[in-house]
Amino acid sequence: MLDMNYVKQNPGKLDEALKNRGKEQVEQQLLAADKEYRALLTKLQNIMEERNAISEAFCVAKASGLDVSDLAAKMEVLKKEMASVSAETEIAKEAFLSILHALPNIPSSECPIGVDESANEEVRRLGTKREFDFEPLQHNDIGERLGMMDFARSVRIAGSRFVFLFAEIARLERALAQFMLNIHTNENGYTEVYTPLLLGADAMFGVGQLPKFEDDLFKTTVGSYLIPTAEASLTNIHNGEILSEARLPLRYTAYTPCFRSEAGATGRDTAGMLRQHQFGKVELVSITTPGQAVDEHERMTACAEGILRRLELPFRTVVLSTGDMGFSSEKTYDIEVWLPGQGKYREISSCSRCGGFQARRMNLRYKNGETKKNEFVHTLNGSGLAVGRCLIAILENYQQKDGSIKIPDVLVSHFGGDTIKGAE
Repeated sequence: MLDMNYVKQNPGKLDEALKNRGKEQVEQQLLAADKEYRALLTKLQNIMEERNAISEAFCVAKASGLDVSDLAAKMEVLKKEMASVSAETEIAKEAFLSILHALPNIPSSECPIGVDESANEEVRRLGTKREFDFEPLQHNDIGERLGMMDFARSVRIAGSRFVFLFAEIARLERALAQFMLNIHTNENGYTEVYTPLLLGADAMFGVGQLPKFEDDLFKTTVGSYLIPTAEASLTNIHNGEILSEARLPLRYTAYTPCFRSEAGATGRDTAGMLRQHQFGKVELVSITTPGQAVDEHERMTACAEGILRRLELPFRTVVLSTGDMGFSSEKTYDIEVWLPGQGKYREISSCSRCGGFQARRMNLRYKNGETKKNEFVHTLNGSGLAVGRCLIAILENYQQKDGSIKIPDVLVSHFGGDTIKGAE
């Protein structure tokens, strides 16, 4: 959620940010709605103060045996007026919040300006693309030839955008998750967390999933939501708390299934595992002071990149443009892994710095050791990595001419072998 003090003290900045994001400019509507709400709130408070004063005078007069009929009449008038103004205030508040809650974060000045991915800028490119002496296949063709990936049966029982994984490919998925968690906990300083997969509306609002992205979520019959990423549960761990500055930064990681309806992805990546309703992901979340956030963002991105380095998968890192970044982000790095079967780089991680945007929504603060004031923390999140997409990258980059799959050296001990044998 945006800081209204910032909006008021920096006229034009919100509209500039919205324009750079490719969104409708509503700064004046927001300020007008805020002004109307604040005016009615002040009016309501004045009526309440007047009513309290008359009520006190009523009690004194009655105790003294004086005529209190005039005071009683005034109290009745004020009671009705208070009810009317209270209703108006609630309507004005909802009108104001409906605008405020729908507004995305203000992008950092570090971000390239553009309305879509065409304005993204490459930061670095690492790893050597393998040269094949045969035509490399896409992951779904590889998996189905091995008899270890079945989309048809999953469609029959669950619908589109699901998959069955069998035998060594299922084991490879598990090995990847274990490998990532071991690196992030043993070497990168993250605390592993087992998280809820269902969250309430308040928690989803806190990370910016609601109200804007409700159509992309799976909602249960009891009003809770399946998590679209463990960011939602990990970032909410300290929802509503005031943390001591000495505890920061806090770093959490979790491996969870994630669930997305992909409402806005009609017709996109319909073949294979790239865009599923259910997928596994290792998530990284950091909670920091404002002064720690920039360095923590670089650190988190390096942690995610480190997984790809160890797996010897070629990748590139790009900084997203103002129009391509997520709702809650002020700056995002996308890490894209090379998929030879597709002949292109595809996103495998997004590492985002959210500033105080989510913290305001979930009222998450820390006590500044210098000022002794409670201030909003800054939050960051990133994939460390998307396990399904990492599986895809290994199948495509490590496929062999005989149909087998070589297991990356660092995964051999987790997987329990060095090869997935080709179909005989």
